[in-house]
Amino acid sequence: MTDLSKHLLEECKTNMQGAVNFLETAMHKIRAGKASPSMLEGIKVDYYGNPTPIEQVANISTPDPKQLVIQPWEKSMLSPIDKAILAANLGFTPKFEGDILRIMLPPVTEERRKELVKRAKAEVEETKVSVRNVRRSIIDKVKKLKDQGVSEDEIKAVEKEIETLTEKFIKDTEAVLVVKEKEIMSI
Repeated sequence: MTDLSKHLLEECKTNMQGAVNFLETAMHKIRAGKASPSMLEGIKVDYYGNPTPIEQVANISTPDPKQLVIQPWEKSMLSPIDKAILAANLGFTPKFEGDILRIMLPPVTEERRKELVKRAKAEVEETKVSVRNVRRSIIDKVKKLKDQGVSEDEIKAVEKEIETLTEKFIKDTEAVLVVKEKEIMSI
């Protein structure tokens, strides 16, 4: 196998793994009953005109499993943090309490659990689409190798390997969903 073929296979593997890693990060944000500071990861706050991660402008703690407490480093950041959390549409509303924001997480009903599973399934489907898009773009690059003198047998072998990688990463996304679904549905 030529270096170009090996490089394309490695690129394929790296990009597909990146999609699965992104899925795992997204799954951490889907709350299954217990408060966690990671629920607010990825939220950007307007910090003097610059979008800044919330964890860089405030301390986020969980005094108990049903609440989050956000204590900004600067009191003037209370309102921008509140707006950013509301804009993220996470399903809860912060309450101002002096110089902190408190988020009381609503109890997770059976209906809410099913909604969370539905959201998790949507994330998995998006990841599968990403994996397939990686496959399509790499296969396009592989077909161009023919112009560079790579044999058709090697091109077929690389395409077969890409299909194997695609199937593996699709199974990985489904495994992530099984774990998250079990976590969400357990009481």
